[in-house]
Amino acid sequence: MTSTRIFLPGSVIGLMGGGQLGRMFAIAARRMGYRIHTFSPAEDTPTGQLADREVSARYDDAEAVRDFARGIDVLTFEFENIPTQTIEWAGEFCEVRPSAGVLHVCQHRLREKQFLSLGGFPIGNFTLVTSLEDLAKSEKVIGIPSILKTAAFGYDGKGQRKIELRDDLAAAWAPFEGSAAVLEQFIRFEKEISVIVARGVDGRMVAYPVCENAHRNHILDVTTVPAAIPPEVASEARALAAGIAEKLELVGLLAVEMFLLPGGKLLVNELAPRPHNSGHFSFDASVTSQFEQQLRAVCGLPLGSTESLRASAMVNLLGDLWAHGEPDWVAALALPDVKLHLYGKSDPRPGRKMGHLVAFGSASEEAAHRALAARAALLKSATPVVAKRKPAPKPPR
Repeated sequence: MTSTRIFLPGSVIGLMGGGQLGRMFAIAARRMGYRIHTFSPAEDTPTGQLADREVSARYDDAEAVRDFARGIDVLTFEFENIPTQTIEWAGEFCEVRPSAGVLHVCQHRLREKQFLSLGGFPIGNFTLVTSLEDLAKSEKVIGIPSILKTAAFGYDGKGQRKIELRDDLAAAWAPFEGSAAVLEQFIRFEKEISVIVARGVDGRMVAYPVCENAHRNHILDVTTVPAAIPPEVASEARALAAGIAEKLELVGLLAVEMFLLPGGKLLVNELAPRPHNSGHFSFDASVTSQFEQQLRAVCGLPLGSTESLRASAMVNLLGDLWAHGEPDWVAALALPDVKLHLYGKSDPRPGRKMGHLVAFGSASEEAAHRALAARAALLKSATPVVAKRKPAPKPPR
């Protein structure tokens, strides 16, 4: 039975993972009077820079995990690829939300697809592939073109390959040799959308407006809210996301990525049981951000309003923007209705998410135009990068 215990402000929230999602969660939690402890293998992480305590240890270090869990009240996550054993060690000493079972489903593409299929949720055709022989047989069933994806630990397009009619199957399979993969039907979609839904300990759920997403090189580039789709499709998408959260018995936040096909049909693509890149708009544009909503859900508090204050758009800022020097922050912020979020990462590698911009407008299209204009302004007069001093260590608490 799911615990309904409530954790009030002043409690200590443990967070597995140290990235930007945890950073924004920590901002929301601190504002509401909570303490934050973070656990990840890295040091001086985006989350750790704002946490009361940052523990740097491997996820398979049982002693470190247990020691961390003894010092917190409830554990939650900023990414789902945490070993099940790690979660079980932590669960000996603290509440864990969402459960290990939810993460077990969502961290493995095959388990996720099987869960959705058995639950009667609409998805594209797929099959397990464990060898080149499997791939040769499967492509005849799934069809060409198709998408070959690693079964575990794939994100932002990593660990996947599109297979075309003339491709050499042996070459396509080579990077996957020795691991399990999933061959998926290639979906010719009209739009990519996502819905973020929260579910509390009492089973109550709320869903955010549907996000419309555009990707570049498999990484989310622009999100506009609300999506430019018919109201009945938006309603169906939100109901679909809520149905999945209910089936998972989720306590926390769930992002459901979907494809909108011509004719209005929806297919579920992927699940993420945590805050999601497409939900960053909510930090500035919603009554309750996705990060505060995650906090409310895992602490057993009433869920907040998901109403949007204004139409908005979010654009990602990747490390590529630093290729010719420091981006021109002054030029971007001189534009009206633009908000800047940087994640505290010191190494702007190409393709690495360094931050994002959110812009507002009378409609989502206008907001997207402003967000893109602000990003373009960053490159107009880039200045040489100045080496930054390493931050001083935090005093012990």
